[in-house]
Amino acid sequence: MKLAELILEDGAVLEFVSRDKWEAIRKLVDHLVERKRLLPDQQKTVLDALVRRENIASTGMDHGVALPHAQVEGLEHAVAAIGLSPKGIPFQSSDGQPARIIVLLAIPKKSVQQHIRTLAGIARLLNYEEMRTALLAAKSEREVVAVIRDEEAKEFS
Repeated sequence: MKLAELILEDGAVLEFVSRDKWEAIRKLVDHLVERKRLLPDQQKTVLDALVRRENIASTGMDHGVALPHAQVEGLEHAVAAIGLSPKGIPFQSSDGQPARIIVLLAIPKKSVQQHIRTLAGIARLLNYEEMRTALLAAKSEREVVAVIRDEEAKEFS
């Protein structure tokens, strides 16, 4: 599954601000509930799964990217949100840098293979400096999705 299929125009948060990774994860889950991408009764289950996963090892990567993700019992479809934080959020990243692009991904527990492929695809996309720069320069949620679609079209063509 491609990131553009998961990050609908209402799945992006520009000028995202949080004190730390825990607040960032909570805010992105709240965003998914507010946008009706998650049901209110799924909120705690999804948040708990993400926190459990993050407690195993930080999902903060290099280049200002974090990919908090989890397999969640009871989810029917994968959901994702992206927070773009020009100032960065402390995320215990492998390179010690704050995360400026946070892609949160919750996948149905029954879709383990999909989870692995989707996560790998997202990580590969965000490895490109041009992609990260374009995302952080985006002025609207629509532009965020367009940047992702354009890059995925190049990547998967």
